[in-house]
Amino acid sequence: MTTLTPREIVRELDRFIIGQDDAKRAVAVALRNRYRRAQLPDDIREEVTPKNILMVGPTGVGKTEIARRLAKLVDAPFVKVEATKFTEVGYVGRDVEGIIRDLMEASIRLVKGQHTERVSLRAAATVEDRLVELLTHAVKRKPVNPLDILLGNKPKEPELSPEDKSALAIRQDDVRTRLRNGELEHEIVEVEVEETKPAPEIPGVDININDMMGGILPKKTKLRKVEVREARKILMAEEEQNLIDMDRVYSEAIERAEQHGIVFLDEIDKVAGRGSGRGPDVSREGVQRDILPIVEGCTVNTKYGPVKTDHILFIAAGAFHVSKVTDLIPELQGRFPVRVELKPLSVEDYKRILTQPENALIRQYQLLLGVDGVSLEFDDSALSLIAEYAWQENESSENIGARRLHTLMEKILNDIAFNAGGGDAPQIVVNVNADYVRAQMKADIQQKDVHKYIL
Repeated sequence: MTTLTPREIVRELDRFIIGQDDAKRAVAVALRNRYRRAQLPDDIREEVTPKNILMVGPTGVGKTEIARRLAKLVDAPFVKVEATKFTEVGYVGRDVEGIIRDLMEASIRLVKGQHTERVSLRAAATVEDRLVELLTHAVKRKPVNPLDILLGNKPKEPELSPEDKSALAIRQDDVRTRLRNGELEHEIVEVEVEETKPAPEIPGVDININDMMGGILPKKTKLRKVEVREARKILMAEEEQNLIDMDRVYSEAIERAEQHGIVFLDEIDKVAGRGSGRGPDVSREGVQRDILPIVEGCTVNTKYGPVKTDHILFIAAGAFHVSKVTDLIPELQGRFPVRVELKPLSVEDYKRILTQPENALIRQYQLLLGVDGVSLEFDDSALSLIAEYAWQENESSENIGARRLHTLMEKILNDIAFNAGGGDAPQIVVNVNADYVRAQMKADIQQKDVHKYIL
């Protein structure tokens, strides 16, 4: 679990997200409270419940981006789901308990990754021995019959004479040295791998048929001819799996999900009812009623064991363009006591989004076109004009927030991107200024001017 202070969390989010300080502060405090709660005595710790957050704001202002960056910050199980994916119990589709099952899968991946790091050195030593054996063994292994495994019959290895054993040891030492020096990476070896088939999907069911039958039927294997570098990855995964105690991983993952799990529930406004009790939206309120016990605290059965949701932090977000927060059922509104309003973006915000974040849009295009030998430079006047166009477009038509910048940048740089590249293309410097931006956007601007006179 992260031990970052709220100020440090906000600084990390500032590297990628412009503005929305209130939302960042609310998320940072909620994350820090997870750590604070963990330091409390056991008797009071159970009484401290997380204060769930509801983020309200137009699309494209950073709600989902905050969730994405949050997932990389926290060393805790995190899952982002869309409320629109779930249906009321009795309708075809996923029920809301799938949220907790997804959280458990994320928790298991997290815990298993940490356990894997602990055994990686031991696994690497074993893999090296197995690669040396594969590269030097004279006798080819035949695929093992699953029926023999079921009956406990193991094929016997042929015995070697003392002279052969001595020669093999010398050869193995030579191969081991060359293997460590990276000289045998492209050699072909035969490895035995499990034969995997895609799992059949049943709509509305979260059960994997292969998982149900896996404990009954023996694993079917096959021989694959691969290079040493790929064989190392296959054998490493196999050895790490053998060294990890999965029962311990499951129990630790359940505790981690219960105590430190975070669920980001996006598009919550899409399941807010609008007073209609019939038609295609009939199950909206039902989804809210199904979400309510999970947010409030209940026990959800998963294939790894029961998971209590009392201390899972829920962060919900929605644009609420058509519906309002008050359209949510009152019980669900009460489960999200911290409400944050995200502000619409200004012209200055659009300009900062273009240049300031570490993954800024301008930098992405500079790196992309740099591959084809085009050095792209932007004047400050061009950046100001692009930001102004983005703001005007969002004000005069549908407001899609910062995503409008992607549309404009593709339009402005279309000619440059199309003509760049080629083996004999020279290195060139392209300076984009306000005049160039106007020239590229001229047709669109004229079309918009005509539209306002059409009845």
